[in-house]
Amino acid sequence: MATKKEVSIADKLKSLYQLQLVDSEIDKIHVLKGELPAEVSDLEDEVAGLETRINKIKDAISEIEQQVSRHQGNIADSNALIERYLEQLKQVKNNREFDALNKEIEYQKLEIQLSEKKIREATGQIEIKQASLDTAEEKRDKRLNNLEVKQKELKEIIKKTEKEETQLLKESEKARKQIDERLMRAYDKIRKSYRNGLAVVTIKRDACGGCYNLVPPQLQIEVGLAKKIIVCENCGRILVDEDLLQTEE
Repeated sequence: MATKKEVSIADKLKSLYQLQLVDSEIDKIHVLKGELPAEVSDLEDEVAGLETRINKIKDAISEIEQQVSRHQGNIADSNALIERYLEQLKQVKNNREFDALNKEIEYQKLEIQLSEKKIREATGQIEIKQASLDTAEEKRDKRLNNLEVKQKELKEIIKKTEKEETQLLKESEKARKQIDERLMRAYDKIRKSYRNGLAVVTIKRDACGGCYNLVPPQLQIEVGLAKKIIVCENCGRILVDEDLLQTEE
């Protein structure tokens, strides 16, 4: 039965550094996109919220307009009744009928006054809500224009980098499968700790390629031997030797 070949520390370091190179290229693409994805998402949410607010205001205006329409109908009904009562006044035969009709006419006039008051109040509410609607629509239109610009910018960047990013992501995924879980957890943890995403670095001019602090000579020797995983004493990044990376199989 064949046993699984033990992977040397040197090979593990090579794999880690190759993964770092690929992930750094992906990071460059993300930097190129900058804050655009988040800005586009925030603008989309804001536009959606404004659309909801606009629709609610429109519904409120429509409801008030229906109330105005009902009051106008009441006024029309009252005027019709007043005309009828005035005609009946011409045919009254006694004071009791005359007084009763006049009371009805006065009542309908009061109804008209009440409806007119309600219409004035409703018209004032409509004016206020229309002003809010205009403000909301103006703000939405500005956000939409801004969104279109941002979406266009992002689309152009994606168009230029999509193929490259897709290939790099495949390479990153493939490289990850060749590295044991413990190292991957350490690698990902270090990457998340730094904005530049550097977890594996070389020693350049006796200094860590991540934090630029000097690496003690003895530690440099250990890194060059590649017998164990060595991290920078200052920043905790994994250190690799450039000569090791240049050697082929």
